[in-house]
Amino acid sequence: MCGEIALPLSGDQWGWRMRSIMFFAAILIGLGTVMAQVADRMTTVSPAAAKTVSLATARQDSPQAIGRSLSIAGDSRGHFQTEGRIDGQRIGFMVDTGASVIALNEKSAARFGLRPTPADYKTNVSTANGTIKAARTKLAMVDIGGLVVRDVEAMVLPDEALSENLLGLSFLSRLKRFEYANGKMVLEQ
Repeated sequence: MCGEIALPLSGDQWGWRMRSIMFFAAILIGLGTVMAQVADRMTTVSPAAAKTVSLATARQDSPQAIGRSLSIAGDSRGHFQTEGRIDGQRIGFMVDTGASVIALNEKSAARFGLRPTPADYKTNVSTANGTIKAARTKLAMVDIGGLVVRDVEAMVLPDEALSENLLGLSFLSRLKRFEYANGKMVLEQ
């Protein structure tokens, strides 16, 4: 380019180039938004979760995640105990296909910042110990062995009414399937 002189752009040329740059930027923003939505819908396994799955497969009585399914062996009582995460924090559950929603005792709920006031306990719930009052809530995200469900209905029950947290149908019914087979509870998304 020796000896060439750069001429300034005219107003029309400058406007055309700016519109082209803005159009290209708008396309990139749109693609970024779409990719973020796709990534949000995908379940990724963090290195910590992968390590947990590897440790779980080493023990016979632990839940075993295979792809997007989870197999939970029954305990000595015939119950299906598993560990999950609510909004990223660990919590233990007993799978209960007879519970219509996830049920949390007050102690567990408080760990997630859920502290219902006495006025919030206005829903009648039938339990094995009779009818009690519970507080309705919604959980942003529940993760059981890599099976993730968002915006899950739940209830908080008084500690004396609920000794174990229950993984109920508000989570289970949003899976592809859940079934009892060969002494194990199988969950699949």
